[in-house]
Amino acid sequence: MRTFALAAALLACLGCGGRELQIRKELERGTGLVRLPAGRIEVSSELVVPPGSRDLVIAGAASGTTLAASAGFRGAAVLHIESGKNIRILNLVIDGNRAALERPAGLPPSDVPFCRFTAGNGILAEDVSGLTVSDVRLANIAGFAILVTRSSSVRIEHAQIEDSGSRNAKGRNNSTGGILLEEGTTGFQVLGCALSHVLGNGIWTHSLYTSPRNREGRIAGNTLEDIGRDAIQAGHATEVQVENNSGRRIGYPFEAVDIEGGAIPVALDTAGNVDKTTYAGNRFEEVNGKCIDLDGFHDGEVRANNCTNRGAAGDYPNGHFGIVLNNSNPDMQSEEVTVTGNTIDGAKFGGIFVIGSRNRIIGNRFLNLNLAHCNESGAKYGCLYYPDQPDLLRSGVYLGKGAARPAAARDNVIEGNQVSGYGMERHCLAAAPGVSLTANKVDRNRCGP
Repeated sequence: MRTFALAAALLACLGCGGRELQIRKELERGTGLVRLPAGRIEVSSELVVPPGSRDLVIAGAASGTTLAASAGFRGAAVLHIESGKNIRILNLVIDGNRAALERPAGLPPSDVPFCRFTAGNGILAEDVSGLTVSDVRLANIAGFAILVTRSSSVRIEHAQIEDSGSRNAKGRNNSTGGILLEEGTTGFQVLGCALSHVLGNGIWTHSLYTSPRNREGRIAGNTLEDIGRDAIQAGHATEVQVENNSGRRIGYPFEAVDIEGGAIPVALDTAGNVDKTTYAGNRFEEVNGKCIDLDGFHDGEVRANNCTNRGAAGDYPNGHFGIVLNNSNPDMQSEEVTVTGNTIDGAKFGGIFVIGSRNRIIGNRFLNLNLAHCNESGAKYGCLYYPDQPDLLRSGVYLGKGAARPAAARDNVIEGNQVSGYGMERHCLAAAPGVSLTANKVDRNRCGP
């Protein structure tokens, strides 16, 4: 198998430079230290770490190594790890040559993982047990900077990612550019990374509905700026800690937001079935969308997060509620969620939209709400989204009758919150038709303009 793989790599490398050929031969060993040559090395096709590799370290030279995709590059990733155990990638730069390699592409079909769909990635790791990516800079990547699938014990630390991701046929982002862990990846950590000018999602997890959920992860201490989709997303996951991350300008540039796909940007997003998860101590500024979207989130905690917008309503074309509960996934209910000690300062519409039961909305600060001045400016900002629910977008705390599925707000505790903003002295707390405020414990909330 290895002889065949080496022959295939050599065939693909006909006409490539001597240093590229040297790297391919070194990687074929599949173990030990591969010290990359110094300088900028153009690669014509993916550098493959063969299946079954173990105890392998791939390290850049002390004076610096850049692996740069050529204009005619072919392959899933500049560096592709097909399977292995204890693989470390350290101290190098990958230039994906996005200007030459980007092709318009949408999202994969619902039954296809990204690893089988997206080309032009920076690092692609499949079926690896014990993966470390440390002190790596990735720039101009057309696909994902780092894509990890079906792996365990993954640590990505101090990665720098910039100017990456591609667009669909309409010129909108297609979710690419950042760090993606998918298809039941377990025991992962993404720590101290810096991402800027990423068209798609920054750091996220994803699995097909039929695949295992991602689990036992920690996303902490990362910084994100100018992200076109979600800064951080926990997708189809369990036991994930998202804490002490910071960011600004989420949902920028405006023209890259996937409006047609309904991908409203979010600082902290959720998708699929997510439980036993905590979002804590995260801080974001200038979010052109939602601060926290809890679509599929249950039996978890949202604590001491802060989102601040300092502009006017017109500065946020995709502005929304501060926090939203939702229930698109059929395997969950919006229940047993604790939302406490968070600050939403400046939301285009309301502070929090609540559905489901046995949730606790306690001690939050929802300030400077309703920048859109709903419903006085209803025509301009779509304030009367549902004509039969005139209070929906002008209320600080809104108890809904459901979202993707019916789930009337009941048996929730809404207590000790501060609510201020345009019209909040009149529309501090409200309920959808058929939903009773008295079916919930509502107490000691402070409301004012």
